[in-house]
Amino acid sequence: MSDYIAVIALAAFIGTIVVWNVLLKRNIGESMFAGFVVSALFAGGDFLPALWTGLLSGLMNEVTYAALAFVIVGELLVRVGVVQRIVDVLSSMIGRFRGGSIYAATLGSALFGAVAHNGAATAATVGSITIPWIKRSNASGETAATVLGGNAGIGAVFPFSGAFFLLLAFPTVVGDLSSNDVILTMFIAALWFLASRVIAAYVMIRRRGVGAMDPGDLQPLRRTAKAGWSSFIVLLAIAVPILATNGASGEAVTARIGTEAADTIPVLFWLPVAMLIPGLIVGRRLLPKTTRAWWDFLGDVSPKLGLVAVTMIAAFSASEVISNLGLGEQLAPLLEQLGGVPTVVAAIIVGALIIVIAGPLSTTGTIAAVGGVGYAALTAVGVAPVAAYASVLVWAASESASPPGAAPLYVAAGIADVNPVKTFKPVIVYYLIPTFVLGVLMAVGIAWVP
Repeated sequence: MSDYIAVIALAAFIGTIVVWNVLLKRNIGESMFAGFVVSALFAGGDFLPALWTGLLSGLMNEVTYAALAFVIVGELLVRVGVVQRIVDVLSSMIGRFRGGSIYAATLGSALFGAVAHNGAATAATVGSITIPWIKRSNASGETAATVLGGNAGIGAVFPFSGAFFLLLAFPTVVGDLSSNDVILTMFIAALWFLASRVIAAYVMIRRRGVGAMDPGDLQPLRRTAKAGWSSFIVLLAIAVPILATNGASGEAVTARIGTEAADTIPVLFWLPVAMLIPGLIVGRRLLPKTTRAWWDFLGDVSPKLGLVAVTMIAAFSASEVISNLGLGEQLAPLLEQLGGVPTVVAAIIVGALIIVIAGPLSTTGTIAAVGGVGYAALTAVGVAPVAAYASVLVWAASESASPPGAAPLYVAAGIADVNPVKTFKPVIVYYLIPTFVLGVLMAVGIAWVP
């Protein structure tokens, strides 16, 4: 047993999370912290030192603070109506075309998800706007709910979701990848994910005879563009720190300011700032105006901040404990046994496992349970680390399209006033199966990610 104590600790960590979250119905933050404490028990007589060392590691990790920054920025951008104005522009641009309401819902879900990173919130917010449009475009309520539920998970694929940060914290990933390695990777992966959703929309529109948006729902492009053009600046601002730290443009910046200056502040700290400043300028009229209003806003955000903080700290703390127990050395011989398995077979097995687990769990819970193990299995058969990382996140994001446990699907069905059971089959055909296939294509290198 002592030869594989870290592997057993990892299994106990995963098992504790699943029991705490699924059986005891506790939130993912509490479940992760319980898993961290259980993993430290395997240090035996060094339990307290292991617990303390792990906790310090979690508290000092820069990713923890970046995750909190993105929660605040995301909440502010939603509050000031950045996404709402962009959806209005999209509807004016494409609403007159066949199926324009479904395309607007698909793109709107991607934009909202990229900011909010929450499936149920995406389904509720974008759905409240676009589901009535879809139903007035000669489409059934079942179609509308399927579209919003199926698209709700895209936010988990975009940087910088909780799942994005959590997978980085896993002990099998920590030694291979840093946040800088996968930011551009996940933007490209998210675009692949969105492309699969647009294709699904195209097929659904043709098969179900969805028409253009009702003229009463359309606003002139001149009006929506005048009100919403500045909101696009917030999204474009994300490109500034990414271009300044990646590729030829990143090399040019480094050459000009020096390597030491370029490494002083990580890109994860620049990104929320790059989004926040233009967001505050664009949405200044809708910002809280008084101290009491700001206090109320922080009160609304604090539960989510607390959950993210506990989740991230527990993840990095457990990673430190399990790594110190010797996980890398103990996993090596086990993973070498997978070397003879064809990459595509390994990808199919790992993808199927993750998607099945994503049914009852959230995306974050799925990553906490099997994300690190799935990543290790893929890299063991030769999958590039960034491709393995992207594939695992894509499969875990199927949570919103995995009935019967998909919460966003029930939210969308409630708005559309339909029986959610009627959406189960179409959401599997149009969204769940394509998500599985996309993850496999990424793993084998057909769907390229940098």
